[in-house]
Amino acid sequence: MQLAPTLNVREFINSRPLSRNQWWLVVLCFLIVAVDGMDVAIMGFIAPSILAEWHISRPAFGIVMGAAPIGLALGALFAGSSSDWFGRRKVLLFSVLGFGLCTLFTAFARNPTEMALLRLLTGLGLGAAMPNATTLLSEYVPERRRAFLVAIMFTGFNLGSAMVGFAAAALIPAFGWQSVLVMGGALPLLLLPLLFFFLPESARFMVTRGYTAAQISKVLAKVSQSPLQGVREFISGEAAVGARQPLAVLFHQGFRLRTITLWVTYFMGLLVIYLTTSWLPTMMKDAGMSVDRAANVTAMFQLGGTVGALLVGWLMDRMNPNKVIAGAYILGAVALVVMGLNGLMSASIVALVVAVGFCLSGAQTGLNGFAPGCYPTMARATGVSWMLGVGRLGSIMGSSIGGVLLSLGWGFEGIFTVLAVPAVLAGLAILLNRRGIANTPTIPYASQSAH
Repeated sequence: MQLAPTLNVREFINSRPLSRNQWWLVVLCFLIVAVDGMDVAIMGFIAPSILAEWHISRPAFGIVMGAAPIGLALGALFAGSSSDWFGRRKVLLFSVLGFGLCTLFTAFARNPTEMALLRLLTGLGLGAAMPNATTLLSEYVPERRRAFLVAIMFTGFNLGSAMVGFAAAALIPAFGWQSVLVMGGALPLLLLPLLFFFLPESARFMVTRGYTAAQISKVLAKVSQSPLQGVREFISGEAAVGARQPLAVLFHQGFRLRTITLWVTYFMGLLVIYLTTSWLPTMMKDAGMSVDRAANVTAMFQLGGTVGALLVGWLMDRMNPNKVIAGAYILGAVALVVMGLNGLMSASIVALVVAVGFCLSGAQTGLNGFAPGCYPTMARATGVSWMLGVGRLGSIMGSSIGGVLLSLGWGFEGIFTVLAVPAVLAGLAILLNRRGIANTPTIPYASQSAH
Protein backbone atom coordinates (compact mmCIF):
# COMPACT_ATOMS: atom_id res chain seq x y z
CA MET A 1 0.00 0.00 0.00
CA GLN A 2 1.37 3.38 -1.05
CA LEU A 3 1.42 5.83 1.86
CA ALA A 4 1.12 9.61 1.61
CA PRO A 5 4.19 11.72 2.46
CA THR A 6 2.39 12.91 5.63
CA LEU A 7 1.07 10.16 7.93
CA ASN A 8 -1.48 10.64 10.70
CA VAL A 9 -0.28 8.15 13.37
CA ARG A 10 -3.65 7.86 15.08
CA GLU A 11 -5.53 7.16 11.84
CA PHE A 12 -2.82 4.74 10.70
CA ILE A 13 -3.12 2.64 13.88
CA ASN A 14 -6.93 2.78 13.83
CA SER A 15 -7.15 1.68 10.19
CA ARG A 16 -5.10 -1.49 10.54
CA PRO A 17 -5.60 -4.91 12.17
CA LEU A 18 -3.36 -5.72 15.11
CA SER A 19 0.08 -6.92 14.07
CA ARG A 20 1.99 -9.68 15.82
CA ASN A 21 4.17 -7.07 17.54
CA GLN A 22 1.11 -5.18 18.80
CA TRP A 23 -0.13 -8.40 20.38
CA TRP A 24 3.33 -8.86 21.83
CA LEU A 25 2.98 -5.39 23.38
CA VAL A 26 -0.31 -6.50 24.98
CA VAL A 27 1.57 -9.46 26.49
CA LEU A 28 4.40 -7.27 27.80
CA CYS A 29 1.99 -4.79 29.41
CA PHE A 30 0.03 -7.73 30.87
CA LEU A 31 3.25 -9.04 32.45
CA ILE A 32 4.10 -5.59 33.85
CA VAL A 33 0.67 -5.35 35.47
CA ALA A 34 0.97 -8.95 36.75
CA VAL A 35 4.25 -8.33 38.60
CA ASP A 36 2.79 -5.01 39.79
CA GLY A 37 -0.23 -6.82 41.26
CA MET A 38 2.03 -9.42 42.82
CA ASP A 39 4.16 -6.87 44.65
CA VAL A 40 1.14 -4.79 45.71
CA ALA A 41 -0.47 -7.81 47.39
CA ILE A 42 2.65 -9.48 48.73
CA MET A 43 2.66 -8.05 52.28
CA GLY A 44 -0.83 -9.32 53.06
CA PHE A 45 0.34 -12.91 52.62
CA ILE A 46 3.58 -12.67 54.61
CA ALA A 47 2.43 -10.32 57.40
CA PRO A 48 1.30 -13.13 59.79
CA SER A 49 4.72 -14.79 59.56
CA ILE A 50 6.56 -11.48 60.14
CA LEU A 51 4.37 -10.66 63.16
CA ALA A 52 5.14 -14.06 64.68
CA GLU A 53 8.90 -13.88 64.02
CA TRP A 54 9.40 -10.27 65.12
CA HIS A 55 6.94 -10.51 68.06
CA ILE A 56 5.22 -7.22 67.25
CA SER A 57 1.57 -6.24 67.40
CA ARG A 58 -0.71 -5.55 64.47
CA PRO A 59 -0.92 -1.80 65.26
CA ALA A 60 2.88 -1.60 65.39
CA PHE A 61 3.05 -3.28 61.97
CA GLY A 62 0.50 -0.85 60.57
CA ILE A 63 3.27 1.54 59.47
CA VAL A 64 4.53 -1.17 57.11
CA MET A 65 1.12 -2.02 55.70
CA GLY A 66 0.27 1.64 55.14
CA ALA A 67 3.57 2.61 53.49
CA ALA A 68 2.98 0.99 50.08
CA PRO A 69 -0.47 2.58 49.47
CA ILE A 70 1.04 6.01 50.22
CA GLY A 71 3.91 5.26 47.84
CA LEU A 72 1.45 4.07 45.19
CA ALA A 73 -0.44 7.36 45.37
CA LEU A 74 2.74 9.44 45.23
CA GLY A 75 4.19 7.30 42.45
CA ALA A 76 1.06 7.70 40.36
CA LEU A 77 0.87 11.46 40.92
CA PHE A 78 4.49 12.31 40.22
CA ALA A 79 6.51 9.45 38.74
CA GLY A 80 3.59 8.33 36.58
CA SER A 81 3.11 11.71 34.97
CA SER A 82 6.84 12.09 34.25
CA SER A 83 6.47 9.97 31.13
CA ASP A 84 4.78 12.90 29.37
CA TRP A 85 8.24 14.51 29.59
CA PHE A 86 10.66 11.59 29.37
CA GLY A 87 8.70 8.93 27.49
CA ARG A 88 6.56 5.92 28.38
CA ARG A 89 9.33 3.39 27.75
CA LYS A 90 11.95 5.03 30.00
CA VAL A 91 9.61 5.52 32.93
CA LEU A 92 8.30 1.95 32.67
CA LEU A 93 11.82 0.51 32.64
CA PHE A 94 12.87 2.55 35.67
CA SER A 95 9.65 1.80 37.57
CA VAL A 96 9.96 -1.98 37.06
CA LEU A 97 13.63 -1.82 38.03
CA GLY A 98 12.75 0.27 41.10
CA PHE A 99 9.98 -1.85 42.56
CA GLY A 100 11.84 -5.06 41.73
CA LEU A 101 14.98 -3.98 43.60
CA CYS A 102 13.04 -2.51 46.54
CA THR A 103 10.96 -5.68 46.96
CA LEU A 104 14.15 -7.73 46.89
CA PHE A 105 15.82 -5.47 49.49
CA THR A 106 12.74 -5.70 51.70
CA ALA A 107 13.57 -9.36 52.30
CA PHE A 108 16.62 -8.19 54.25
CA ALA A 109 14.89 -5.51 56.37
CA ARG A 110 15.74 -5.82 60.06
CA ASN A 111 12.87 -3.93 61.65
CA PRO A 112 9.47 -2.37 60.82
CA THR A 113 11.00 1.07 60.18
CA GLU A 114 13.38 -0.22 57.50
CA MET A 115 10.62 -2.34 55.99
CA ALA A 116 8.20 0.61 55.90
CA LEU A 117 10.75 2.81 54.12
CA LEU A 118 11.42 0.11 51.52
CA ARG A 119 7.69 -0.46 51.01
CA LEU A 120 7.22 3.28 50.50
CA LEU A 121 9.92 3.24 47.80
CA THR A 122 8.40 0.09 46.31
CA GLY A 123 5.07 1.88 46.11
CA LEU A 124 6.63 4.73 44.10
CA GLY A 125 7.67 2.28 41.39
CA LEU A 126 4.39 0.38 41.50
CA GLY A 127 2.42 3.61 41.23
CA ALA A 128 4.38 4.72 38.17
CA ALA A 129 4.10 1.40 36.32
CA MET A 130 0.32 1.06 36.10
CA PRO A 131 -0.59 4.39 34.42
CA ASN A 132 2.30 4.16 31.98
CA ALA A 133 1.49 0.61 30.91
CA THR A 134 -2.11 1.74 30.38
CA THR A 135 -1.02 4.81 28.39
CA LEU A 136 1.50 2.99 26.20
CA LEU A 137 -0.90 0.19 25.30
CA SER A 138 -3.76 2.60 24.59
CA GLU A 139 -1.55 4.54 22.16
CA TYR A 140 -0.66 1.47 20.11
CA VAL A 141 -3.99 -0.34 19.73
CA PRO A 142 -6.96 0.67 17.54
CA GLU A 143 -9.52 2.71 19.45
CA ARG A 144 -12.28 0.30 18.39
CA ARG A 145 -10.60 -2.43 20.50
CA ARG A 146 -8.85 -0.35 23.14
CA ALA A 147 -11.19 -0.87 26.10
CA PHE A 148 -11.23 -4.66 25.76
CA LEU A 149 -7.46 -4.96 25.30
CA VAL A 150 -6.78 -2.71 28.29
CA ALA A 151 -9.21 -4.88 30.29
CA ILE A 152 -7.22 -7.96 29.27
CA MET A 153 -4.06 -6.21 30.44
CA PHE A 154 -5.63 -5.45 33.82
CA THR A 155 -6.57 -9.08 34.43
CA GLY A 156 -2.83 -9.50 34.95
CA PHE A 157 -3.20 -7.62 38.23
CA ASN A 158 -5.61 -10.24 39.59
CA LEU A 159 -3.40 -13.03 38.26
CA GLY A 160 -0.32 -11.59 39.98
CA SER A 161 -2.19 -11.07 43.25
CA ALA A 162 -3.44 -14.66 43.21
CA MET A 163 -0.07 -16.11 42.13
CA VAL A 164 1.79 -14.60 45.06
CA GLY A 165 -0.75 -16.16 47.43
CA PHE A 166 -0.12 -19.64 46.07
CA ALA A 167 3.63 -18.99 46.09
CA ALA A 168 3.52 -17.83 49.71
CA ALA A 169 1.67 -20.98 50.76
CA ALA A 170 4.42 -23.10 49.18
CA LEU A 171 7.52 -21.05 50.07
CA ILE A 172 6.94 -19.84 53.64
CA PRO A 173 6.82 -23.28 55.31
CA ALA A 174 9.97 -24.37 53.50
CA PHE A 175 12.08 -21.21 53.25
CA GLY A 176 10.48 -18.50 55.40
CA TRP A 177 8.69 -15.25 54.54
CA GLN A 178 11.87 -13.71 53.12
CA SER A 179 11.75 -16.15 50.20
CA VAL A 180 8.43 -14.70 49.02
CA LEU A 181 9.95 -11.21 48.85
CA VAL A 182 13.01 -12.56 47.01
CA MET A 183 10.67 -14.12 44.45
CA GLY A 184 8.60 -10.90 44.29
CA GLY A 185 11.75 -8.90 43.53
CA ALA A 186 13.35 -11.40 41.18
CA LEU A 187 10.44 -11.75 38.76
CA PRO A 188 10.27 -8.03 37.79
CA LEU A 189 14.05 -7.99 37.39
CA LEU A 190 13.89 -11.08 35.15
CA LEU A 191 11.21 -9.35 33.08
CA LEU A 192 13.39 -6.28 32.63
CA PRO A 193 15.59 -7.62 29.75
CA LEU A 194 12.45 -8.49 27.77
CA LEU A 195 11.14 -4.98 28.28
CA PHE A 196 14.48 -3.41 27.39
CA PHE A 197 14.74 -5.19 24.04
CA PHE A 198 11.09 -5.37 22.98
CA LEU A 199 9.14 -2.55 24.64
CA PRO A 200 8.75 0.31 22.11
CA GLU A 201 8.43 4.00 22.78
CA SER A 202 5.04 5.48 21.91
CA ALA A 203 5.05 6.82 18.34
CA ARG A 204 2.36 9.33 19.28
CA PHE A 205 4.54 10.59 22.15
CA MET A 206 7.49 10.88 19.76
CA VAL A 207 5.41 13.04 17.40
CA THR A 208 4.38 15.47 20.13
CA ARG A 209 7.96 15.75 21.44
CA GLY A 210 9.42 16.60 18.04
CA TYR A 211 11.35 13.43 17.17
CA THR A 212 12.57 13.24 13.58
CA ALA A 213 10.52 11.43 10.96
CA ALA A 214 13.29 8.82 10.64
CA GLN A 215 13.16 8.02 14.36
CA ILE A 216 9.37 7.74 14.37
CA SER A 217 9.32 5.67 11.20
CA LYS A 218 11.79 3.15 12.62
CA VAL A 219 9.69 2.52 15.74
CA LEU A 220 6.24 2.60 14.12
CA ALA A 221 7.27 0.36 11.21
CA LYS A 222 8.57 -2.26 13.63
CA VAL A 223 5.47 -2.23 15.83
CA SER A 224 2.98 -2.18 12.93
CA GLN A 225 5.12 -4.54 10.80
CA SER A 226 4.43 -2.29 7.84
CA PRO A 227 6.96 -0.53 5.56
CA LEU A 228 6.79 3.23 5.88
CA GLN A 229 9.10 4.25 3.05
CA GLY A 230 8.18 7.54 1.51
CA VAL A 231 6.69 9.03 4.68
CA ARG A 232 8.49 12.29 5.35
CA GLU A 233 6.33 13.70 8.12
CA PHE A 234 4.23 12.28 10.97
CA ILE A 235 1.34 14.06 12.68
CA SER A 236 -0.83 13.14 15.66
CA GLY A 237 -4.09 14.60 14.34
CA GLU A 238 -5.06 15.99 17.75
CA ALA A 239 -6.64 19.26 18.74
CA ALA A 240 -4.33 22.07 19.77
CA VAL A 241 -4.22 22.64 23.51
CA GLY A 242 -3.73 26.11 24.97
CA ALA A 243 -1.38 24.90 27.70
CA ARG A 244 2.29 24.03 27.58
CA GLN A 245 2.59 21.94 30.76
CA PRO A 246 0.94 18.48 30.90
CA LEU A 247 -0.49 19.11 34.37
CA ALA A 248 -1.98 22.43 33.23
CA VAL A 249 -3.86 20.61 30.46
CA LEU A 250 -5.89 18.71 33.05
CA PHE A 251 -7.48 21.95 34.26
CA HIS A 252 -7.56 23.81 30.96
CA GLN A 253 -10.92 24.75 29.49
CA GLY A 254 -12.40 21.69 27.81
CA PHE A 255 -10.57 19.24 30.09
CA ARG A 256 -11.41 20.57 33.55
CA LEU A 257 -14.80 18.89 33.87
CA ARG A 258 -13.63 15.56 32.52
CA THR A 259 -10.68 15.62 34.94
CA ILE A 260 -12.84 16.28 37.99
CA THR A 261 -15.45 13.70 37.02
CA LEU A 262 -12.78 11.04 36.39
CA TRP A 263 -11.28 11.74 39.81
CA VAL A 264 -14.66 11.53 41.55
CA THR A 265 -15.57 8.32 39.74
CA TYR A 266 -12.28 6.57 40.46
CA PHE A 267 -12.18 7.78 44.08
CA MET A 268 -15.71 6.57 44.82
CA GLY A 269 -15.17 3.26 43.05
CA LEU A 270 -11.99 2.42 44.95
CA LEU A 271 -13.56 3.49 48.25
CA VAL A 272 -16.30 0.88 47.78
CA ILE A 273 -14.00 -1.84 46.44
CA TYR A 274 -11.34 -1.52 49.15
CA LEU A 275 -13.83 -1.30 52.03
CA THR A 276 -15.52 -4.42 50.68
CA THR A 277 -12.39 -6.51 50.13
CA SER A 278 -10.61 -5.28 53.27
CA TRP A 279 -13.40 -5.84 55.80
CA LEU A 280 -15.71 -8.48 54.34
CA PRO A 281 -13.59 -11.41 55.65
CA THR A 282 -13.52 -9.89 59.15
CA MET A 283 -17.28 -9.33 59.18
CA MET A 284 -17.87 -12.88 57.99
CA LYS A 285 -15.59 -14.29 60.67
CA ASP A 286 -17.31 -12.19 63.36
CA ALA A 287 -20.66 -13.55 62.15
CA GLY A 288 -19.47 -17.11 62.82
CA MET A 289 -18.14 -18.11 59.41
CA SER A 290 -14.88 -20.08 59.35
CA VAL A 291 -11.71 -18.29 58.28
CA ASP A 292 -11.20 -20.40 55.16
CA ARG A 293 -14.86 -20.03 54.16
CA ALA A 294 -14.65 -16.24 54.60
CA ALA A 295 -11.46 -16.12 52.50
CA ASN A 296 -13.00 -18.22 49.73
CA VAL A 297 -16.18 -16.13 49.60
CA THR A 298 -14.17 -12.89 49.43
CA ALA A 299 -12.00 -14.36 46.67
CA MET A 300 -15.16 -14.67 44.59
CA PHE A 301 -15.22 -10.85 44.43
CA GLN A 302 -11.97 -10.94 42.43
CA LEU A 303 -13.26 -13.73 40.21
CA GLY A 304 -16.42 -11.77 39.44
CA GLY A 305 -14.33 -8.64 38.85
CA THR A 306 -12.11 -10.36 36.29
CA VAL A 307 -15.05 -11.57 34.23
CA GLY A 308 -16.83 -8.23 34.67
CA ALA A 309 -13.78 -6.30 33.45
CA LEU A 310 -13.67 -8.29 30.21
CA LEU A 311 -17.41 -7.88 29.57
CA VAL A 312 -17.42 -4.17 30.39
CA GLY A 313 -14.39 -3.63 28.12
CA TRP A 314 -16.06 -5.58 25.31
CA LEU A 315 -19.27 -3.55 25.65
CA MET A 316 -17.37 -0.24 25.80
CA ASP A 317 -15.91 -0.93 22.35
CA ARG A 318 -19.44 -1.39 20.96
CA MET A 319 -21.58 1.10 22.90
CA ASN A 320 -21.26 4.49 24.56
CA PRO A 321 -18.50 3.86 27.14
CA ASN A 322 -19.82 6.42 29.64
CA LYS A 323 -23.19 4.69 29.75
CA VAL A 324 -21.63 1.23 30.02
CA ILE A 325 -19.42 2.23 32.96
CA ALA A 326 -22.23 4.16 34.67
CA GLY A 327 -24.61 1.22 34.23
CA ALA A 328 -22.08 -1.14 35.83
CA TYR A 329 -21.68 1.16 38.85
CA ILE A 330 -25.47 1.53 39.27
CA LEU A 331 -26.01 -2.25 39.02
CA GLY A 332 -23.21 -2.66 41.56
CA ALA A 333 -25.05 -0.30 43.91
CA VAL A 334 -28.20 -2.41 43.56
CA ALA A 335 -26.21 -5.58 44.27
CA LEU A 336 -24.72 -3.95 47.40
CA VAL A 337 -28.17 -3.08 48.74
CA VAL A 338 -29.51 -6.57 48.04
CA MET A 339 -26.44 -8.13 49.69
CA GLY A 340 -26.82 -5.90 52.74
CA LEU A 341 -30.53 -6.65 53.12
CA ASN A 342 -30.04 -10.41 52.70
CA GLY A 343 -27.31 -10.63 55.36
CA LEU A 344 -24.04 -12.48 55.67
CA MET A 345 -25.47 -15.93 56.27
CA SER A 346 -27.78 -15.81 53.28
CA ALA A 347 -27.67 -18.80 50.96
CA SER A 348 -27.10 -16.40 48.08
CA ILE A 349 -24.10 -14.58 49.65
CA VAL A 350 -21.60 -16.11 47.20
CA ALA A 351 -23.66 -15.14 44.16
CA LEU A 352 -24.14 -11.61 45.53
CA VAL A 353 -20.42 -11.14 46.22
CA VAL A 354 -19.69 -12.29 42.66
CA ALA A 355 -22.31 -9.83 41.35
CA VAL A 356 -20.83 -6.92 43.34
CA GLY A 357 -17.32 -7.74 42.12
CA PHE A 358 -18.55 -8.26 38.55
CA CYS A 359 -20.19 -4.83 38.42
CA LEU A 360 -17.92 -2.61 40.52
CA SER A 361 -14.52 -4.07 39.68
CA GLY A 362 -15.62 -4.38 36.06
CA ALA A 363 -16.60 -0.71 35.99
CA GLN A 364 -13.35 0.32 37.66
CA THR A 365 -11.24 -1.56 35.12
CA GLY A 366 -13.36 -0.11 32.33
CA LEU A 367 -12.52 3.34 33.62
CA ASN A 368 -8.82 2.54 33.19
CA GLY A 369 -9.47 1.82 29.53
CA PHE A 370 -11.63 4.92 29.12
CA ALA A 371 -9.37 7.54 30.73
CA PRO A 372 -6.52 7.60 28.15
CA GLY A 373 -8.93 8.75 25.45
CA CYS A 374 -9.95 11.77 27.55
CA TYR A 375 -6.61 13.55 27.09
CA PRO A 376 -4.25 14.54 24.26
CA THR A 377 -0.95 12.69 23.89
CA MET A 378 1.09 15.47 25.52
CA ALA A 379 -0.85 15.03 28.81
CA ARG A 380 -2.24 11.50 28.53
CA ALA A 381 0.05 9.82 31.07
CA THR A 382 -0.43 12.75 33.45
CA GLY A 383 -4.22 12.49 33.16
CA VAL A 384 -4.25 8.74 33.75
CA SER A 385 -1.70 8.81 36.57
CA TRP A 386 -3.40 11.63 38.46
CA MET A 387 -6.73 9.83 38.21
CA LEU A 388 -5.07 6.73 39.68
CA GLY A 389 -3.27 8.77 42.34
CA VAL A 390 -6.38 10.61 43.51
CA GLY A 391 -8.27 7.33 43.38
CA ARG A 392 -5.72 5.79 45.74
CA LEU A 393 -6.94 8.23 48.37
CA GLY A 394 -10.30 6.52 48.01
CA SER A 395 -8.69 3.12 48.59
CA ILE A 396 -6.96 4.41 51.71
CA MET A 397 -10.21 5.92 52.99
CA GLY A 398 -12.18 2.77 52.23
CA SER A 399 -9.66 0.59 54.07
CA SER A 400 -9.78 2.95 57.07
CA ILE A 401 -13.45 3.84 57.51
CA GLY A 402 -14.52 0.20 57.51
CA GLY A 403 -12.82 -0.26 60.89
CA VAL A 404 -14.28 3.02 62.15
CA LEU A 405 -17.83 2.04 61.20
CA LEU A 406 -17.46 -1.37 62.83
CA SER A 407 -16.13 0.22 66.02
CA LEU A 408 -19.18 2.52 66.07
CA GLY A 409 -21.45 -0.52 66.07
CA TRP A 410 -22.45 -0.54 62.41
CA GLY A 411 -23.45 -3.97 61.16
CA PHE A 412 -23.02 -5.69 57.81
CA GLU A 413 -26.45 -4.62 56.59
CA GLY A 414 -25.93 -0.93 57.36
CA ILE A 415 -22.41 -0.71 55.95
CA PHE A 416 -23.14 -2.37 52.64
CA THR A 417 -26.43 -0.57 52.12
CA VAL A 418 -24.74 2.80 52.66
CA LEU A 419 -21.92 1.77 50.30
CA ALA A 420 -24.45 1.97 47.49
CA VAL A 421 -24.29 5.78 47.78
CA PRO A 422 -20.66 6.24 46.59
CA ALA A 423 -21.30 3.61 43.91
CA VAL A 424 -24.22 5.67 42.57
CA LEU A 425 -22.13 8.85 42.79
CA ALA A 426 -19.44 7.15 40.69
CA GLY A 427 -22.03 6.31 38.05
CA LEU A 428 -23.45 9.84 37.98
CA ALA A 429 -19.97 11.38 37.76
CA ILE A 430 -18.97 9.33 34.71
CA LEU A 431 -22.24 10.31 33.01
CA LEU A 432 -21.43 13.96 33.70
CA ASN A 433 -18.00 13.31 32.17
CA ARG A 434 -19.65 13.26 28.73
CA ARG A 435 -20.23 17.01 29.01
CA GLY A 436 -16.49 17.57 29.39
CA ILE A 437 -15.67 16.70 25.78
CA ALA A 438 -13.86 19.63 24.25
CA ASN A 439 -15.32 21.00 21.03
CA THR A 440 -12.07 22.25 19.55
CA PRO A 441 -10.89 21.96 15.95
CA THR A 442 -8.35 19.32 15.11
CA ILE A 443 -4.99 21.02 14.64
CA PRO A 444 -2.31 18.34 14.28
CA TYR A 445 1.07 18.42 15.92
CA ALA A 446 3.72 17.63 13.31
CA SER A 447 7.12 16.10 13.78
CA GLN A 448 10.16 17.45 12.07
CA SER A 449 10.62 16.35 8.49
CA ALA A 450 13.34 13.86 7.73
CA HIS A 451 16.26 15.15 5.71
